Amino acid sequence: MNSSATAVSLREQFGQFTENWSPKKIAVLNDYEIKIVKIKGEFVWHSHTDTDEMFLVTKGQIRIQLRNGDVPLGPGELFVVPRGVEHCPIAEEEAEVMLIEPVGVVNTGNVGGPRTAVLEDFS
Repeated sequence: MNSSATAVSLREQFGQFTENWSPKKIAVLNDYEIKIVKIKGEFVWHSHTDTDEMFLVTKGQIRIQLRNGDVPLGPGELFVVPRGVEHCPIAEEEAEVMLIEPVGVVNTGNVGGPRTAVLEDFS
C-alpha cells in the first residue's frame, strides 16, 4: 500500500504494463480497490450481483454494451453499471480505464472463464 505521502501517478502506473484485460490495484479506499486496466477488443458479457461497477476512461474510447443500448465513453467520462446489469466493455483501439470496486470483485463477475484475471497489486 502507498503509505508514504506521495501522489499516485496514473501515467507511471499505466506505463508499467502492456497486457490488456488484466486489472492492477493501485490504491485502497476504505473497502474499495482503485484499479487500472488497459482494454482492447471485446470483453465477456457478465454482471456483478452484489455491486455496482464504475468505469472512468483516462485515455482512448470505450463502449459499455448493455442489453438495452450502448454507452460510449471518452477521456474524462465515467459510467456506473448498476449491480445485476449485464454488460460488456469494448474498445476498438487500446484504452486506459480506472475502476473503483469493492475489495474482492472479480472482473468477469458471474461468468468466470479464461478472461478471469488474478489482480496484481501495484499499490
